[in-house]
Amino acid sequence: MMHAIRLTSEQMRLMSLFQRVTKSTARDCVEDEKKDRIIFVVGSGKMGLAIGKGGVHIKSLQSMIKRNVELVEFHEEPEKFLKNLLNNKLVSDVTIVDSPDGTRQAKVTVDPGKKGIVVGREGRNAEKARLLAKRYFDIGSVLINSPQRQTVEW
Repeated sequence: MMHAIRLTSEQMRLMSLFQRVTKSTARDCVEDEKKDRIIFVVGSGKMGLAIGKGGVHIKSLQSMIKRNVELVEFHEEPEKFLKNLLNNKLVSDVTIVDSPDGTRQAKVTVDPGKKGIVVGREGRNAEKARLLAKRYFDIGSVLINSPQRQTVEW
């Protein structure tokens, strides 16, 4: 249920620069003014090529555009896309819920000890997930949960 993505001329310029520097193609470019960063979405399996050995491509790109650069690996399924976006190793489950009023919400389950890492400093990762989930899959909100730890009494 993806819809057409519109790019500004500035975003197209950034994608062209990304392609020249990394020798890989970006599917999308999102300028996040609030967090002063540029988020590039790369095709499935293209993350390593885009980053470069030791992060050389990303470092070079950041010095050219004087902003933070973040990469996200795309996937056609919203659950897998959000897992990729929030760190596949730390997310245990993603469920998409359609409410009766037509809005969609993603519920992400993580280990209680890893929730801070998944959310990110000042909510950076959560905000990125919200932005891209809305842009690609029309998901209005992303809720990051962690089940309470079971306590055992002796």
